[in-house]
Amino acid sequence: MKIIKIGALWCPACLITNNALDKINKNYDVEIVSLDYDFDEEEVSKYNVGETLPELIFIKGDKEVKRLIGEKNYKDIEEVLKEYEEV
Repeated sequence: MKIIKIGALWCPACLITNNALDKINKNYDVEIVSLDYDFDEEEVSKYNVGETLPELIFIKGDKEVKRLIGEKNYKDIEEVLKEYEEV
């Protein structure tokens, strides 16, 4: 599973979500790719991102399986990982 996090330096909700992602990274075998809304414009434009940040895009294989928008905590992210965990 891969999580693409699109955030920005000026985004307080992104900082809170970053803490949750740090814990997720320690407890799950996931690849986390961070993109900055302002500095990675070309890459971010590929994901049809709205105005609310952060956006967490969950990729399994080559497909987007889920997207979380706005401030998320550890439990929110963990629920998605468990939902798409390989059995």
